[in-house]
Amino acid sequence: MVKVLFICIHNSARSQIAEAYCKEFGDRDFEVESAGLEPGNLNPYVVRVLKEDGIDISGKKPQDVFELFKAGEIYSYVVTVCSRETEEKCPIFPGVVQRLHWPFPDPATFTGTDDEIMAQVRTVRDEIKERVKEFVDTVRE
Repeated sequence: MVKVLFICIHNSARSQIAEAYCKEFGDRDFEVESAGLEPGNLNPYVVRVLKEDGIDISGKKPQDVFELFKAGEIYSYVVTVCSRETEEKCPIFPGVVQRLHWPFPDPATFTGTDDEIMAQVRTVRDEIKERVKEFVDTVRE
């Protein structure tokens, strides 16, 4: 079983998208979680764009990465999907962990009309989806 943790600042958007697709593509071979440095509320645009792809995260509750760290959780991969500055604040998990950094734009910063924001969030969703698919395929090799 490959254990993966995706981290971003609020666990409200990018890490939730990555977790959802890793669960979908990884199936039973992967145990996947996501967490944030400062957990917030789910981004409603992310909930909507994932629903377009048949994934419902509306009931998910953002987690605190430091709670997972304090609980002694061990992961095969810890993947940050936020800025380098935020990534540097993440705790170092015990065990043999491969740390990966995949920076993606933060949907919380997007502005414009509802349609413009949805288009930007779809772009981030699709980029994360592709990166996660490549990751799962590579880990399985």
